[in-house]
Amino acid sequence: MNFSLSSDQKLIQNLARQFAEKEILPRAVECDRNVRYPLEVQTKALEVGLLNLAVPTEFGGSGLGCFDVCLVSEQLAWGCAGIASMLTLNSVVIDALLCGANAEQQRKYFARLLNGEFGAYCATEPGAGSDVAGMRTRAIKHGNDYLINGSKIWISNAPLASFFLVFAKTDVEAGGRGVTTFHVERDTPGVSVGKPLGKMGQRAAPAAEVFFDEVVVPAAAMLGGEGQGFNVAMKVFDRSRPMVAVSAVGLLQRCLDESLKYASGRKTMGKRIIDHQAIGHKVADLAMRLEASRLLAYQAAWRCDQGMRNTLQAAYAKAFAADSAMWAATETVQIFGGMGYSTEYPAEKLFRDAKVFQIYEGTSEIQRNIMVRELSRSA
Repeated sequence: MNFSLSSDQKLIQNLARQFAEKEILPRAVECDRNVRYPLEVQTKALEVGLLNLAVPTEFGGSGLGCFDVCLVSEQLAWGCAGIASMLTLNSVVIDALLCGANAEQQRKYFARLLNGEFGAYCATEPGAGSDVAGMRTRAIKHGNDYLINGSKIWISNAPLASFFLVFAKTDVEAGGRGVTTFHVERDTPGVSVGKPLGKMGQRAAPAAEVFFDEVVVPAAAMLGGEGQGFNVAMKVFDRSRPMVAVSAVGLLQRCLDESLKYASGRKTMGKRIIDHQAIGHKVADLAMRLEASRLLAYQAAWRCDQGMRNTLQAAYAKAFAADSAMWAATETVQIFGGMGYSTEYPAEKLFRDAKVFQIYEGTSEIQRNIMVRELSRSA
């Protein structure tokens, strides 16, 4: 296997790293502490061509594949996982449009995203997170329209979004086969967005509840046909989970960088703490898990670009990278000792930012269920 990057890939990777160092890292602590969503960073990222990378060239985008998007996401998350989340989560909306929208819908919404608007992917509900088929939001056919009622929670970028991709049950008895996706404008009567939810980490990325009260949308607002929503969601997961995995890899890399810097400078008992085996082995294990996580994430993204089924590989990557990021952040706090518990050092923020990687886009437990299902098929 050839693991080398092309010159174009190295160029966009370096651009993303420079952007993270110049525009994201200096704002990370302030945005976290003040729960501020740095829209000025989004504007600059749009200007230099680091956003909405998967929009096809025929619609004015860069037309980059999953692997190239992952190269960028990794570097942005190195700077700050929260700011990176705000910047990159339009990718999930793009994935859904690629998987389910017709050409007219794609033309309309890709143009708006390229113009700097935010979209939001509305699947999670208070009683249905990983269980997409268990959602309770309803879309009842009413003449040539549909009437949507229900609510969503933990919807990333909802406070900033101008439109939503909403998953709702059009046939409550059909399980996953009864889920349909609709695009819904924010200013549609009956749509309302709650206040941003308080979060432990990734506080620079807003999330909120979204409510639908007798919301009327035309049949033309469907993505794909009626009952195709579950298939859209599953296809999106295969594209989005590698991106989440490499975002965790970006945080892992930051943990290693900060741990190496601190452990090489801090001395106890007459020598650097990295030279004490107890600390040195932590750093070694951190680097090892980083490399393994990166390779799994890159493999999942590469398979996606090759048109190969990557459901199992995406689950491997997402679970291993997320679990490793949480483990690495915990070890980073430990390496820093008492200073790891201080808000004056980066370790505690890395710890708080890491946890949600084990939860969103399917929990680590759900990823293991997927692995068992996929492995059982070949048994």
